[in-house]
Amino acid sequence: MHKLGTIFTELLKLFPRYQFEKAIERYQGDRYVKTFNTWQQFITLLYSQIKQKDSLRDIEAGLMTQSARWYHIGLTSIHRSTLSDANNKRDHMIFEELFYHLLSRCRDLTPKHKFRFKNPLYTIDASTIDLCLSVFPWAKFRKTKGAIKMHCLYDHRGALPSFLVITDGKASDIRVVKENNFPLLSDSIVSIDKAYIDYNYLNSLDKNRIFFVTRAKSNMDYAIVGQHPLKGKGVKKDLAIRLQGPKTSELYPQNLRFIEFYDEETKKTLFFLTNHFALSASTIAQVYKSRWQIELFFKWIKQNLKIKSFLGTSKNAVMTQIWVAMCYYLLLTYIKYQTKYAHGLLRLSRVIRETLFDRKALIDILTLKPERLRVFQDEPLQAMLF
Repeated sequence: MHKLGTIFTELLKLFPRYQFEKAIERYQGDRYVKTFNTWQQFITLLYSQIKQKDSLRDIEAGLMTQSARWYHIGLTSIHRSTLSDANNKRDHMIFEELFYHLLSRCRDLTPKHKFRFKNPLYTIDASTIDLCLSVFPWAKFRKTKGAIKMHCLYDHRGALPSFLVITDGKASDIRVVKENNFPLLSDSIVSIDKAYIDYNYLNSLDKNRIFFVTRAKSNMDYAIVGQHPLKGKGVKKDLAIRLQGPKTSELYPQNLRFIEFYDEETKKTLFFLTNHFALSASTIAQVYKSRWQIELFFKWIKQNLKIKSFLGTSKNAVMTQIWVAMCYYLLLTYIKYQTKYAHGLLRLSRVIRETLFDRKALIDILTLKPERLRVFQDEPLQAMLF
């Protein structure tokens, strides 16, 4: 009779193991390693994310209670000192590559964004993660404060973080975007806030046939060169303009669209700037409003992933933990879309956490109500092989 493996075993099978091994080889992750290899490190850190473990000691103790099931997940030993050394020394780029390989799988399953237009829709934004400067001296942000910053290209098709850059807290948002070549395709629409208004950057987007939607600065010097018919509730102005400032007119010589919009929900008047002249003014306003989805994404990962308290203090250990956390986010997303799971990622993560070492099929725990998850009895443990 075939015996089921654990839920953890099934989760691990969803990761692109071949590409992961190639990354290990590329960065020599297992060079001179005798016992605790990169795959075992990943298993351990993924376990800490799923179980919300706060310390190396907590991880070690938790896994030791499940030592009879190690055969099924590929773990052979666990010592907190060994895990600490691996986090400090083993290149975090291995786990970053794993993230992007998993991302490519998720993209094949994601639903479309909510708008009628077919253009890919993105938002670019950044979020700061505070750190204690005395513990993380390499992450100096202010005189007495440490921080790192996560810069994200958020794909509204599937709510995916399609590109991530992690920097120190002092890094300028616009400088990071300009230096890291965020992967935007022609005909994409990207919403950005005022922190990214650099007319040279906006001009580069326009030349690459990428549409942008942002908030207009209050001191913007411009001349009106045309006007669109006022259509849509809340639209007060819909103008074609040209920048007038001696520098700005040189950096961005093309026409722009300026929209004044009154938001009934917030009772505020908003001013938008875009190079998209075909969409209605109200749709432009809704595109910018949708950028708050990235704020919800940042809020979710900070509340539900272990990216605010860290298992190590070195930069490599912090980066490793963040990339493994983001791999887990993509894993949850992949499972949700692949199985058409009816509930949100939070409930999915809780169900997986509670059944991680149960001998059940993954599809069984996704289709049952929480109160029925414990109906199935675990099969007897397979005898340990020596």
